[in-house]
Amino acid sequence: MINSDFLAVMDATWPAAEYQRLGPWLIRNGAGGGKRVSAASVAGDWIDIAQALAAMQDLGQTPLFLIRTEDTDLDQTLDAMGFQIIDPVLVYTAPVALLADQTTGKTYPHWPPLAIAREIWAEAGIGPARLQVMERAKEKTAILVRHQDRVAGVAFVAKAGDTAMLHALEVSPLHRRQGSAQNLLTAAAGWAQRQGAATLSLVVTTANEPARALYEKLGMQIVGGYHYRVQPLS
Repeated sequence: MINSDFLAVMDATWPAAEYQRLGPWLIRNGAGGGKRVSAASVAGDWIDIAQALAAMQDLGQTPLFLIRTEDTDLDQTLDAMGFQIIDPVLVYTAPVALLADQTTGKTYPHWPPLAIAREIWAEAGIGPARLQVMERAKEKTAILVRHQDRVAGVAFVAKAGDTAMLHALEVSPLHRRQGSAQNLLTAAAGWAQRQGAATLSLVVTTANEPARALYEKLGMQIVGGYHYRVQPLS
């Protein structure tokens, strides 16, 4: 699961408000939900980049492109136009069977999100627009984790086909480095397994070394990556 297959999973589990296909371009209307749901991507040969730029500007969005490994020509063209790289990320996956039996804490899958889940997300900058992204996913759950009899963190996971994708994992500052992130991830794998998924996936910025160390400790593998190119503000 990588590249176009991975993008299809991401679009299903973290959906934009609407999609527009313009030749090879896929234009996402993020409705304020962040980069993943606002970036344009390309499938196949392209000629007219101005078409994609105009479509994003018509939506009131700063032009933003998601660049996969194979999008070399587009990456070079955007670089020459002054578009800046932001948020390089890595894609991790693992069989759910590898992760699902490693949960050691109390976790609570549920939907819709409880007020405490929304509070933790809000403290991390995940506000109403991103909650609307979650609402648009079809097969989904929120997961709470407790540590020392207190709610310590929350995550969102959704399923598309035989793959589940973990998003919006947040642990309260007082409960970090105490196993809550691991328990959220493995509980997500357990939920995914019960829904019939075979694989759990997630993305993380290359700079987030503590998270990457956790994923690799649990046996997750890097299967690809991408970055964004954004038009500088004039």
